[in-house]
Amino acid sequence: MKKLKAIGYYIVLTGAVLVTGCASKSDKESENAAADTLSLPVMTLQPRDTVLQKPYVADIQAHKNVEIRARVKGFLEKIYIDEGKPVKKGQPLFKINDQEFKVNLSRAKAALSNAMAAAKSTQLEVDRVRMLVEKKVISKSELEVALSKLNADKANIDEAQSMVQSAQNQLAYTHINAPFSGIIDRIPLKAGSLIDEGTLLTSISDISSMYAYFSFPENEYLQYVRNHKTSPDKTSDEVTLVLADGVAFPHNGEIETVEGEIEQTTGSINFRARFPNPQGLLRHGATGKLYISTKAENVIMVPQQSVFDIQDKSYVYIVDNGNKLRMQEFTPLTRFSHYYIVLEGLKAGDKILYEGTQNVRDGMVIKPRQMPKSALLAMQR
Repeated sequence: MKKLKAIGYYIVLTGAVLVTGCASKSDKESENAAADTLSLPVMTLQPRDTVLQKPYVADIQAHKNVEIRARVKGFLEKIYIDEGKPVKKGQPLFKINDQEFKVNLSRAKAALSNAMAAAKSTQLEVDRVRMLVEKKVISKSELEVALSKLNADKANIDEAQSMVQSAQNQLAYTHINAPFSGIIDRIPLKAGSLIDEGTLLTSISDISSMYAYFSFPENEYLQYVRNHKTSPDKTSDEVTLVLADGVAFPHNGEIETVEGEIEQTTGSINFRARFPNPQGLLRHGATGKLYISTKAENVIMVPQQSVFDIQDKSYVYIVDNGNKLRMQEFTPLTRFSHYYIVLEGLKAGDKILYEGTQNVRDGMVIKPRQMPKSALLAMQR
C-alpha cells in the first residue's frame, strides 16, 4: 500500500510538472507571435476635392508659318536679310535677276501697241465701208467682212494686254518681299545660285502667338465635354505648358478649338490651344507637355504605394476591425501624380494598408500605426 501511494504521488507530481511546462511554453509562443506582428501604417479613405492635372504631348507651331519659294526661274541676285532675323511685312527679302523679264515686258508692250494700231486702222476701214454701203456703192457683205476683221483685231488687243500683264507679273516675281512680319528661317541658297520655279528660298514664322496641338483619347474627350456641359468648340479653358527643359512657360494658354472628327486609327481627337509669345521664347516646331486642370469633387484618392497589381487588376489591403488584412480589388478612374482616383470598389471609411504591401499576405494580422505626417499633408493638398 505504501508503494502504491508513493507511485500515485509521483504520477500526480509529474503531471503537474508537465502541465506547468506546457503552459509556460504556450505563453512564450504567444509572446513571440505578438512580438512578430508587423507594425504598419494604415489610412482611412475620405472623400476629397482636388484638381487633376494631366499632361499631353504638345506640338507647337507658329500662328503663321509659310515657305518662301521662287515663282520664276533665274539667278538669285541679292539676299537682303539674314537667317533668324525679324522682318516686317513688305520688307524686301530676295531679288532674282530681272533683265530677261524686262525684255519680255518690252516685247509684250510692243505687241500691244501693234495690235492697237491694227485695230485703229481696221476701225477706219469699217467707217469707210459703212459709208459706201449707206450710199449703196458696195454690198452689206463688205461691211460684215470689215467688222469681222475689227473684232479679230480687238481680240488681238485683249491677248496682247494679257501678255503685258503676265510679263509685268513675272517681273514683279523677281522681287520677293515678306508676306507678313515674322522671323526668317534658314536660307539654304547663296547669292548667284541658279534657281527654278518653286525652289525653296526660306521660311517665315509669325511667332507673336503660338498654337499647341495635342490629342485627347476618345474616353477622356467625352469626360471633358460632360464636365463642361457645353460644346467643346465654345470653351476657353486655361492650360499650362511645360517646355522641353522641364521649365513651365510663363504664360497660360487657352483651348480654342477641337477637330471635327475622331481619328479612327488612334481613337483620339485633336485640340488646339493658343499661347501668347511676347518674348519670342517659343519657336515653330518646338515640343512640350501641356497640362489641363480639371476639378474633381468628393473623390476617393488612394496613394500609389498602397496599390499592387495582379494580372492587370488593381488591389489594396483592407484592414478589418480585427486588424486582419483582406485583399480588395478596385477600379481606378484615372491616375495622376502619385495617386489613383477610385471609380468603384472602395468607399469612404475603408481602412487600407498605406505601404508595405510587399511584406504582407492576405489574412495576415498586423499592428496598425499612424500614417507619416508628410503623407497626411500630401493628401490634404
